[in-house]
Amino acid sequence: MIKFEIMKLTIVVSKGSELYVSSIKEIPAVVSQGATIEEAKENIIDALQLYLEDMQQETTLENVVLEEDLMIA
Repeated sequence: MIKFEIMKLTIVVSKGSELYVSSIKEIPAVVSQGATIEEAKENIIDALQLYLEDMQQETTLENVVLEEDLMIA
């Protein structure tokens, strides 16, 4: 599990034709859905965790000139 000191993200839930669609405002690539608002919120948190785990595993960057930890407070 990825841990952060302090990070504030915004969950946005909108009503689709049949389901609630959820996203993270600050990370547009993370999108999910659910039958209820609560389910949509739970699903977007799961999607965010998977997204961050996947991003952490990507090591195919070429010509890297700097890599350092970023602390968001």
